[in-house]
Amino acid sequence: MEIKTIGLASDHAGFELKQFVKQYLDEKGIAYKDYGTYSEDSCDYPDFGHALAEGMENREVFPGIAICGSGEGISMTLNKHQSIRAGLCWAPELAHMTRLHNDANVLVMPGRFISTETARGIMDEFLNTEFEGGRHIRRVEKIAVNK
Repeated sequence: MEIKTIGLASDHAGFELKQFVKQYLDEKGIAYKDYGTYSEDSCDYPDFGHALAEGMENREVFPGIAICGSGEGISMTLNKHQSIRAGLCWAPELAHMTRLHNDANVLVMPGRFISTETARGIMDEFLNTEFEGGRHIRRVEKIAVNK
């Protein structure tokens, strides 16, 4: 995957893990843009999920990493955008497969359910696995809703 500047988004429940993600990216020398939230104060995940998706649609960032408590809500938000393929991953093997077979362009993690060690493994797999292509291309092309 060609990495530009990684877009980040979280709600209050994902804020702490997002701070770890920033540290990880700093260690790797990977640039990022944080679309919020910027504290553990209660907030609404759609506000930040939509901001990240719009940043990707405007080609400001690519790919994205998003975090909320379960990962479900921010995944649902991101996947409303036609160009986004957000994959919820709680284990490195899932991150590997969502890149390999689904060409996911946003990694979503459940902030309340994984350790920083697990998150590191997940990010390693997501950022270092290429899309396999082949038979998966036609499947990925069928994801977007064509009106």
